[in-house]
Amino acid sequence: MRRSQRSGAGAGGHRAGNLPLELNAFVGRAAELTQLGAALGAARLVTVTGPGGVGKSRLAARAAARTRPRDGVWRVELAAVREAELVEYAVVEALGLTDHTSRPPRQVLLDHLSKRQLLLVLDGFEHLVDACASLVGELLRRVPGLRVLAVGRRPLAVEGERLFPLAPLTEREAAELFADRAAASTPGFTLHDGNRADVHELCRRLDGLPLAVELAAGRLRTLSPAQLLTRLDDRFRLLTGGGRDALPRHQTLRTAIGWSHELCTPEERLLWARLSVFAGQFDLEAVEYVCGGDGLHPDNILDVLGELLAQSVVTREETRAGVRYRMLDTVRAYGTDWLAATDDTARLRRRHRDWYMGLATWCELDWFSPRQREVAARVEAELPNLRCALEQCLSEPGGGHLGQYLAGTLWFYWVGCGRLSEGRHWLERTVRLDTEHERSRLKALWVLGYVAILQGDTVSALAALAECREKAEDSGNPLALAYAEHRTGCLALVTDDMARAETLLRSALDRYHEIGELNSNVLMGQVELAMTLAFQGDLPGAVRLCEDVRRVCTDHGERWTLAYALYVLAYAAWTEGDLAGARQLLVECLDINHVFNDLLGTVLAMELLALITAAEGDAAEAAVLQGSASRMWPSVGLPLFGSAYYNAPHEQCEATARERLGDERYEECVRAGARLGRQAAVGRALGHTRPRLLGALPPPRGLPEPPDMRKPAASPTRKGGETTG
Repeated sequence: MRRSQRSGAGAGGHRAGNLPLELNAFVGRAAELTQLGAALGAARLVTVTGPGGVGKSRLAARAAARTRPRDGVWRVELAAVREAELVEYAVVEALGLTDHTSRPPRQVLLDHLSKRQLLLVLDGFEHLVDACASLVGELLRRVPGLRVLAVGRRPLAVEGERLFPLAPLTEREAAELFADRAAASTPGFTLHDGNRADVHELCRRLDGLPLAVELAAGRLRTLSPAQLLTRLDDRFRLLTGGGRDALPRHQTLRTAIGWSHELCTPEERLLWARLSVFAGQFDLEAVEYVCGGDGLHPDNILDVLGELLAQSVVTREETRAGVRYRMLDTVRAYGTDWLAATDDTARLRRRHRDWYMGLATWCELDWFSPRQREVAARVEAELPNLRCALEQCLSEPGGGHLGQYLAGTLWFYWVGCGRLSEGRHWLERTVRLDTEHERSRLKALWVLGYVAILQGDTVSALAALAECREKAEDSGNPLALAYAEHRTGCLALVTDDMARAETLLRSALDRYHEIGELNSNVLMGQVELAMTLAFQGDLPGAVRLCEDVRRVCTDHGERWTLAYALYVLAYAAWTEGDLAGARQLLVECLDINHVFNDLLGTVLAMELLALITAAEGDAAEAAVLQGSASRMWPSVGLPLFGSAYYNAPHEQCEATARERLGDERYEECVRAGARLGRQAAVGRALGHTRPRLLGALPPPRGLPEPPDMRKPAASPTRKGGETTG
């Protein structure tokens, strides 16, 4: 036998190994480097997984270089190895071993490694996974000083393996990488105010994939960042031109993604193509419905999806809405091209639309149930797909009524979860379409009117609700008529026409009762009627209505409408001088609204909490809360609807705080509150349980008259048990 070792633990203390030297800067990944180093210290086999171009090899090489095994770090590049039988020979060659005996290469490796301590880096093994798993498993069992860092698009599935899934770069890190590589290819390039926004948007749309970012930076020789953005829809044609010394699969974005595609079975490729119709996250049930059939049996989808997960084509995410899956936009775009090649795009998009119309229908029904929070989280997670479904409805011939149905059905999300502006966008687009399905259009009209009311757009609200009411009467649709009347009463409420509001709301509630309609909307009508009574001085009537709503909400597990009932009860408690009771009710109200991301409910509660805080004696904190509310209103609509009644607590709070603090200190506190983000502001409001004693103010008795809208209301004073001012 004649055997030689070309490199090893050399004399003179030189460390053995064959890791290549880095030729350009390593950007970002500080946290991942630390975590991967810790993983290598804790496990003998660590596998870095992720999609093509995410930077697995570079991170692994940097992490490996930071280790200090006695006999060095040895990298085995397996991308060019096509036959499974050659894997062991490739490892032998990478270790610099020459053996002319008849021994199998695995035995040569076992003999050589038996008393050594080294780190073996296996890079690009995904097309040889079985052969690599067999070799690594035996080496780890028989060589105690060996550690393995595997790098590929799927796990090895060897006992003791610790997975290290690698996510794309953050937007900031991707922009830093872009700037570094751009400066290398285009001397003088720097990030500045004129290009920073374009570069960040470019990196975001490239999913933060280092390969895609580097290829894009190379295009700056001929294109500006803004021009790159305009051409990004054809990203696979645009992003070419990797370095000549790069691996073939890394020279263009298409070949990097295509390498994963080549490793897929026909069923996996078919599912990959069909998954491209989803936007953002999706769940298993949606995949089974949308993608099943015609060559892909629904019963097999779970297993096929599992293989795409293993190959990093799809990623798994834990969310508030449960386990969900996602494809990077670049991976999805590749699947979109393949789906188009199968001439099946139109059918898949229709199936996608149908699934999400069904989902919206279910969510609307389940909104009035103990699962309300889960519904909110589910729709939030599905919003990108719902947008796609809406676009599909509006773009296909004869789909307008489906768009009207879907946009109207999502009323609870637009109104209850802080999406008024987007909801109005879709509703206005759908109601402009003439369809023969009157019921869907009527629903879209009253929902549009509702949204416009909350935004303070009286003219648009009146137009939508008047049309809804007229056509509901013409077509004999009692449900649409009830909703139109209800929302017109709501409009009268926020525009201070209390008598008309009471008449319309009572009539709408009677209609709901006759039809047998009971849901969050109906209960909200009862709360709105209670508010009209409270504003007119009938506090006992308002309290009775809201306590009834509270009972029904408790019975059905409803929380969103409950928050508004608590607001009215808190208003009544404040008016009666029960500051502690009012605060307790408002804290619960604010907590619920914040959970649902209901900006309107949140800011109304903040306004009333500010007044109660002032009445408790902490004028400075009250001014801070008012400042926080002032920052939120532009995201909702017209502050306090422009209503004298709704504005009265605000004006009284301001007058009280200014009197106690002086104008300069008051404005300073308001500015401090306006600097708070919503999360911080709500947290502060919920945590403010006792006033800082600045001299407690006497609580009011009786209901203040609405102030003159042309000037701030004076702080009420009490005389002979009555409130004046």
